[in-house]
Amino acid sequence: MTWTTPADLRAQVQKLWDSGQLLRNVEGGPAAVPGTGAPALTFPLRLRLRGPAPRELATRHAEASDWIRALEDGSRSSLGQGYDIVWSETANRLIGRNRTPSSIEVPTRVDALALIGKVEDAARFASLASGITERFPQLQPWIARKPLTVLDERVAWPHILGVLAWLSANPRSGRYLREIDVPGIDTKFIEARKTLLAELLDLVLPADAIDESRSGVAEFEARYGLKTKPALVRFRILDPDLAIHGLTDLTVRIDELARLDLAVHCVLIGENEITGLALPAIPRTAVGFGLGYAVDLLANIPWLRDRDVVYWGDIDTHGFRILDRLRSILPHARSMLMDRETLHALKAYWTSEPAPTIAALDHLTPAEARLYDDLRYDRLGRAVRLEQERIPLREATAIFAAQCLISE
Repeated sequence: MTWTTPADLRAQVQKLWDSGQLLRNVEGGPAAVPGTGAPALTFPLRLRLRGPAPRELATRHAEASDWIRALEDGSRSSLGQGYDIVWSETANRLIGRNRTPSSIEVPTRVDALALIGKVEDAARFASLASGITERFPQLQPWIARKPLTVLDERVAWPHILGVLAWLSANPRSGRYLREIDVPGIDTKFIEARKTLLAELLDLVLPADAIDESRSGVAEFEARYGLKTKPALVRFRILDPDLAIHGLTDLTVRIDELARLDLAVHCVLIGENEITGLALPAIPRTAVGFGLGYAVDLLANIPWLRDRDVVYWGDIDTHGFRILDRLRSILPHARSMLMDRETLHALKAYWTSEPAPTIAALDHLTPAEARLYDDLRYDRLGRAVRLEQERIPLREATAIFAAQCLISE
């Protein structure tokens, strides 16, 4: 039977709840704000009803009677709240005159809420919305757009508002998240709600307290002027005579490395950690590794501009993209063993790159750019890749040492 059931009627109202309309787009409702999208709901609210055709009233009379009885049992006249049945008189030559449902109406918003068991949730939302807008009136349009989010965080709102108040009172404070002094708040609370807090802070804070160039969860702290965990760089000094108090393998903050000004002539930037650890002693040389796309951190090390910088990465699309990013900050950087000859000489070791990029790159040499095009457009095969560690270390070390000596 395809006739509308009480469950179908509840599903129609549930859909209005799930979309937020029962909380948002109701004339006179707690979150009614002009310009929020769909037209405001008005009551009485008519629901869709599909019932028996006139012929079915006669041919399926018993089923039609059961259907009508089920609608009556679920209606406001039986339960005290919910929907009303609008009746019409029909005449049938076989069964005579009958009263049948012609439409369904929900008289009030409270009836709609009662139909799906959301009266208490709606009251809770109204209370939460009132408390939020009392402290931050500018959040009323956001509440209207995302009423269900308000309910989802029902327990957390006192703490969320506390965080908003603290950051409003301490814009661009330069402090760590751990230092936000709000009772009951810890770093994990904020970490778990960065996306939500960002939406709210963008509405609450003045424009000069927001760095619009930063976005996303990863840049939450930078966007709102909070201190971020310092970036670390690992490097090895390959010349024993330049060891720092006997130390040659160090991981340091990028700002401290900037002040260190190593007395090296040549710096190799590599991706593979084991390769970096396995390189032998080379005079006046250091190797940094494991940066990946974070190579742009090297822009904060001014003394690298006066050093011979060599990049050695995988021969694949992302290897060239990292090289391109490095050259954008250190234009004089050279690549090593990222050429067509090396790639074809080690064809037996080719693998497939999991997720190649086809981004346009502007800082490659002509030869590099041609090889990159061949890789990104699969001219040599599907997602061809030669990983750095596939190249014999003895051969790579000899080439690197020779390049550093030649450049001195």
